[in-house]
Amino acid sequence: MRIGITNGRAMLLLCVFALLVGGCAAPSRWDYTPQRSHVVRTGETLFTIAYRYGHDHNDLARWNRLGDGSLIYPGQVIRLTPTSGAVARAPGPAKATPKRTVPPPPSDPSPKWAWPTSGRVSAGFTGNSGSGTGIVVDGRAGQPVKAAAGGRVVYSGGGLIGYGQLIIIKHNDTYLSAYGYNASLLVKEGDNIKKGQRIATMGEGPGQKPRLHFEIRQNGKPVNPRRYLPAR
Repeated sequence: MRIGITNGRAMLLLCVFALLVGGCAAPSRWDYTPQRSHVVRTGETLFTIAYRYGHDHNDLARWNRLGDGSLIYPGQVIRLTPTSGAVARAPGPAKATPKRTVPPPPSDPSPKWAWPTSGRVSAGFTGNSGSGTGIVVDGRAGQPVKAAAGGRVVYSGGGLIGYGQLIIIKHNDTYLSAYGYNASLLVKEGDNIKKGQRIATMGEGPGQKPRLHFEIRQNGKPVNPRRYLPAR
């Protein structure tokens, strides 16, 4: 009888430990599961929230009536889906509900891209979450990372899980590029950047190897960078 109690307690302790570990484990990357809203945390911008969920920042600004989206604050709830076109009406004769026209997404031309760094492409674009949203370029620790096209820095920091020190550059209302796994960041948010300008130094990615994660996004959605970069 005593042995049975001891074994039962041991099993209970193991179960509790497993639950604690499972509950505390942090994801290596953010979850791409569709959500309806997001609570703003300190340091986040509309660009980083849109980037996290694969949306265009212009859409989030429009869905939340944020103007240009520059003024958001910690604790604010950001809607991640379009508002409903249905309008509540008082009882009375039925009337046709006017249709709301949704403006098409921006279609600015693609910039002329350049490779952000030298090295072998060790992982290609698949479209899946994780490294599949871009390409991974192997290199040497500390080698230059350069802007693939001119634009404005909209994010520079380490607040997005799974990318290390990350830079996001807005090239126009349609295209963004992102540079992850950096060791040091040489530009800050709001800086205007020229094509080929040094923006960071290469750091270590998965496997503790020097590498760069590079993405191009069109209207918030990842696209294959190899379709835009010059052949080499």
